[in-house]
Amino acid sequence: MSSPPKHQNRAAGGDEVAQIGDGEVVLSTRQLSYWYGQVIGVNDISLDIGRGVVGLLGPNGAGKSTLLKCMTGQLRPATGTVSIDGAPVWNNPSIYSIIGFVPEQDAFYEKMSGRQFVTHLTRLQGFSTDDAAKLAEEAIELVDLAEQAHRPINEYSKGMRQRIKIAQALAHRPRLLFFDEPLAGTDPVGRRSIIDLIRRLGDQGRTVFVSSHVLHEVQAMTSDIVLINRGKVVADGNLFRIREMIDEHPHRIYVDCDEPRTLASLLTGYDDVLQLEFTERGIFVSTDDPEECYSRIPRLCIENELSMRAMTSDDNDLSAVFRFLVP
Repeated sequence: MSSPPKHQNRAAGGDEVAQIGDGEVVLSTRQLSYWYGQVIGVNDISLDIGRGVVGLLGPNGAGKSTLLKCMTGQLRPATGTVSIDGAPVWNNPSIYSIIGFVPEQDAFYEKMSGRQFVTHLTRLQGFSTDDAAKLAEEAIELVDLAEQAHRPINEYSKGMRQRIKIAQALAHRPRLLFFDEPLAGTDPVGRRSIIDLIRRLGDQGRTVFVSSHVLHEVQAMTSDIVLINRGKVVADGNLFRIREMIDEHPHRIYVDCDEPRTLASLLTGYDDVLQLEFTERGIFVSTDDPEECYSRIPRLCIENELSMRAMTSDDNDLSAVFRFLVP
């Protein structure tokens, strides 16, 4: 079966399988389901993932961690399949050399130093002692933890524990990475460092699947997303294309300007302008043709010598997608 077009998008109600990411399909699921007793964790998910960074988003309890565990061979699907490069994931140890996993929960040998921990896990991948030590040092440098690598893990802060988890996932140089809430517990500097690292990994042509419920932080990594709720995919593809598909929800644009009533009078003659709402410093414009409206407003201000300080919209980010697609 041929691969679907790159960046084909799906919003709620679509049946097609979309490819998210670049190039050929690396990771594929078909009708994947998993349940805990009577509770459905993952419900009939079919995805094709290419290279680059893909954000896996959803509220707490949506099924993100369960989906990642199925994708990495930790859980056997109740129904459906998961494959990497066409090979099945379940009961296939050979795939572990090409994947790296950063779990949400901590699972350390607490008395080991960070360096010993990463080296030990890299040795389990089949590397010699010397090679494992070199690879571990390289990974620890990547996560900016070299100065603390000699300390026992039980002395690490939450942010340092997150970074050493990332180092162990990177050390054997996998080309497919799974990050489950990698920013949890990190300070602003640590978050920025991890976000930049994930972006670099994607730019190198690796596949990076990042699970999170922190919308603005995922948006800093990628615009390619899979949004799940109650175990089902409700949207996937490029964030901005998904937002455009939700045409029953008009875009709301805020314009901060000196003469909002003059601007409003200029906008009332356009069919795509559905509503105008005044504030103390500006005006909210609701439109069903945001692309045209975004270019029209600055043009009208320039032509009519109106001073515009800013033009913003909350409807172009992940919060809007969540608001419209997740009940």
